[in-house]
Amino acid sequence: MVLNAVLILFGLTALTIGAECLVRGASRIAAMLGISPLVIGLTVVAFGTSAPEATVSILSAFRGQADIAVGNVVGSNIFNVLAILGLCALIAPLVVSQRVVRLDVPLVVVASFLLYWMSGNLVIGRLEGLVLFGGVIVYTGWTIRTSRHAGVQQKTEAQESSERIENTGKKSITAQAGLVVIGLGLLIFGSHLLVTGSVAIARLLQVSELIIGLTIVAMGTSLPELATSIVAGLRGETDIAVGNVVGSNLFNILAVLGLSAVVAPSGIPVSKTAFDFDIPVMIAVAVACLPIFFTGHRISRWEGALFFGYYFLYLTFLIVAAGGHSSLRIFSQAMTMFVLPLTALTLIVSAARAFYKGEWREL
Repeated sequence: MVLNAVLILFGLTALTIGAECLVRGASRIAAMLGISPLVIGLTVVAFGTSAPEATVSILSAFRGQADIAVGNVVGSNIFNVLAILGLCALIAPLVVSQRVVRLDVPLVVVASFLLYWMSGNLVIGRLEGLVLFGGVIVYTGWTIRTSRHAGVQQKTEAQESSERIENTGKKSITAQAGLVVIGLGLLIFGSHLLVTGSVAIARLLQVSELIIGLTIVAMGTSLPELATSIVAGLRGETDIAVGNVVGSNLFNILAVLGLSAVVAPSGIPVSKTAFDFDIPVMIAVAVACLPIFFTGHRISRWEGALFFGYYFLYLTFLIVAAGGHSSLRIFSQAMTMFVLPLTALTLIVSAARAFYKGEWREL
């Protein structure tokens, strides 16, 4: 048990350092090319911080550990929105770009529903994996292409970002590429340690691999997103903070699960539990972003507290369900009859107020 815990600790450390190297090198290269901070957050930073999820899920799928592969992606997406955005908004309210509201969040919602539809037969086949991965290629190419035709404000932001790199002593492209290679190496090594230790502990404690993937592995591989978004939020770079989370969630579904399904011997089996509960929760979380992001183009502190509180409730449900505790039925009824309707009513009132004030027309 102790050895496996040490493996997880070293794995998480390697993942965090590797992601930092990858993001730093890739971000500087992107900034040198004059790409706006929002696009950097949605692509380079988001994809870089999602590299741990990618390496863990792909490795797990190749080994036939489908529950960890699926649980890691679904759990990470839930953690990214509820815990990371919630915590960042609690620290400082986050301003949301119109681009994110108009395009990126709706795309995450569509991708989430697409994943649910593909999982209807409880397996994501190789062809479906190719379709998902093709989606992220189209999205990335379109995002980079449109950034070249961005407005004056975005071009100014990109130029300022590039100047910041130059003023702090711009290194050569070769040096930054070296950071990327080191980061990828640490990510692969760290993911191997994390998967090995997590699976061993799951078997010792007789906890399902799905629960381990939804909790320990999901939170562990989301540490880079957490650190990146918090630092970006504290520095006032909310485009990167929000874009990192939204882009990561889209990348997790399209690229991570897509590639995992392609490399898996016979696709990725999806457990009935994940299909009936966890994937719908992921969809609900994505949909919940729409009214919150629309109201004033910002995530206020009370909305951040709502997100963070929901993640605590979600974790509580997983723990109670895994232990088969007698209070599971009471907990489920309380969520269904009180918490969810109250939240829905709050979001509807907020959306109505935004509509009355004319905030929706700004879109």
